[in-house]
Amino acid sequence: MAILFGLLFHSCSQYSQKPASVAFHNFSANYNAYFIAKANLDSAELGIAATYKENPNLLLPILTPFDSIQAKQFSKNLDQAIKNASIIAEKHQNSKWLDNSYTILGKARIYLGQLDDGIEALRYVLAKSTEDVDKNEALTFLMRTYVERKEFGNALNVSEYLRQQPLSTGATVDFYLTKAYLHQKSEEYLTSVAILEETLPLIGKSPRKARLHYIAGQLYDRLGKPALANTHYARVPKNKPHYDLTFFAKMNSLQNQSLLNPTAPIEEIGFRKMLRDRKNTDLKDKIYFTMGKIAEQKGEFREALDYFGKSVRASTAATDQVPYTYLEMARIYTDKLAQFEPAKAYFDSAMSLIPQNNPAFQQLTDRKKMLDQFVAYLTIIHAEDTLQQLARLSPEALNDRLDEAITQRQAAQKLAYEKEQAAMAAMARQDANASASPFSGPRWELYDPSRVSQGKTDFSRKWGNRTLEDNWRRKTKSGNQVARAGETAADSTGSDLAATATETAFKEMVKGSEEWVAQRESMLLSIPRSDSAMAASHKRKENALFDLGKMYWNNLKEPANAVKTLNRLMDEYPKTEHRQEAYYILCLALPADDPAKQSWKDKLVAEFPNSTYVRLLSSGPAAAPDSPAETVYERIYSHYTSGRLDEGLKELDDALIQYRDHAGIDRFALLRVFMVGKTKGSAAYKEAILDFMKVYPESEYIPRTKEMLSVVEQAALLPNN
Repeated sequence: MAILFGLLFHSCSQYSQKPASVAFHNFSANYNAYFIAKANLDSAELGIAATYKENPNLLLPILTPFDSIQAKQFSKNLDQAIKNASIIAEKHQNSKWLDNSYTILGKARIYLGQLDDGIEALRYVLAKSTEDVDKNEALTFLMRTYVERKEFGNALNVSEYLRQQPLSTGATVDFYLTKAYLHQKSEEYLTSVAILEETLPLIGKSPRKARLHYIAGQLYDRLGKPALANTHYARVPKNKPHYDLTFFAKMNSLQNQSLLNPTAPIEEIGFRKMLRDRKNTDLKDKIYFTMGKIAEQKGEFREALDYFGKSVRASTAATDQVPYTYLEMARIYTDKLAQFEPAKAYFDSAMSLIPQNNPAFQQLTDRKKMLDQFVAYLTIIHAEDTLQQLARLSPEALNDRLDEAITQRQAAQKLAYEKEQAAMAAMARQDANASASPFSGPRWELYDPSRVSQGKTDFSRKWGNRTLEDNWRRKTKSGNQVARAGETAADSTGSDLAATATETAFKEMVKGSEEWVAQRESMLLSIPRSDSAMAASHKRKENALFDLGKMYWNNLKEPANAVKTLNRLMDEYPKTEHRQEAYYILCLALPADDPAKQSWKDKLVAEFPNSTYVRLLSSGPAAAPDSPAETVYERIYSHYTSGRLDEGLKELDDALIQYRDHAGIDRFALLRVFMVGKTKGSAAYKEAILDFMKVYPESEYIPRTKEMLSVVEQAALLPNN
């Protein structure tokens, strides 16, 4: 009996290739482990796709991007898929489902963010599988993984292999969509939409096909082909889409109709009808947003801002449109109207609302920081100009000017106060009406009119009538903060709040009163009336002018404004410590035919002959991509180590011009810093370090040069021996 059992066991071994053994393991692997693993993976994929939130205002991805955080909520299914697929690899080695199990392993691990392990599993299928269908499925998913990792070269290699394989219709669709996704991610929109055009006839009527038509329309929009885009937008509602996708397709189509017929009034091309449609009650913000985009395209920027304002006012609690509307308003103020203060305010509002997982979040954050800094520079310049003008007035004229400012401020406060009181009275009447209606059961505090009224009364009794502003608790304020408005308020409860709002009058300061004089004295403190205070004011203004001009050139790409600002800097502060870099920027920003361009270069050469900026402005051919820059560097470095410093420095200056576009040019520049330190003394060494830090602010050697600068500065403090 034992011998018979041993023979049966041997014949069913997972390493046996006997027909009976293979059949047993095929059956067991398929209907046990593989079936359960596939079901769990399918369930996870459906869940991931269903929970992915799309914003049709943005270019939709052709395939759902991998998100391991989002996939964690389906980790139970994915872990189970991995567990069951691993059983096949451990116990059914001779099964024909072995390569399929590795495909499931690879997919599940990639969804969980274990990309390297997942890629290895998919590569195993390519190496070991004898079934072309299984290999093609694994390779298609491997290609998609390379796309997500932005390894576009590897993805293209896989694509080229798959292109030569005979594929079924389903496999062809998957391959085409993955290839279209590859070109979309690499911003090759023409190739991407051309592949979509080939794919769409292979897909049956379905929400998936509606979505792909919408994406094709978006891609044609990016390519500036509105007629072709509208062809696809018109097909969206014919393929069983969700209503939101139909709505956005209609919005984009109307936007393109405006481009195709620019003389047609915006509201007459279909928007008025959509605003009246009751199905769009919660979507009016998006309609107004699209109308604003059309007005912006037509160059009607004020009308665009008006439509965007209507979009914000029409937004409901359930919408995510508001931050994108604020972004568009901010872009108009920056890019079209060059009004950066309101742009900053709208960017602030947008960044407080936009999801952090938005692909553009970091870019927008950087732009917001830039705008914050830009507005800060403008504010400093304006404030110091004003304060310096005030400091030049006689005491009598200065007092008159401050009295006028206090009067204007008080008038603005009074107007704001009256608007606030009117709003409070209206709210009190509304609360009283709500209190009159019967209500049974507990209420949330902010929905209980009697408790809200009581809270307002208690607040007024303790704090008086305060304007809604920063630091409202303070009794006395300075700078731009207003004085306390009203010390007490009459006691009131319930329905008496409306009377309290009207009975409490705005407390105006009397000119010449103690409070008035105290506020004027507070304002006088900020005026630079001593020589040291005036010097500090000029220094702040000088630095702000330079930083503003530099920002115009580097960040905002506005050479005309950069030239204007830096010319003002040189006019008012001709000996500024920033003049070396200011000369350089002026040389770059001025047009080639402007005679001032050469004069600024001459000043740079005359005042700073050894400056890095002089060499950067020197003419010379840029190095070819395959130029022997490394060989040149090694030769110059050998001059440095062998002590032939003058020869090396001369060759290095030539190399800095010849290879200025080389990726490692900062290594050449750092070597020059060392050579200058060896040959020209500590002062030139320090200047060379500072030059390096200004010219190559993103270099990986910046921390090292900071240490070098610190050593030089400490050495300068030591007594001479």
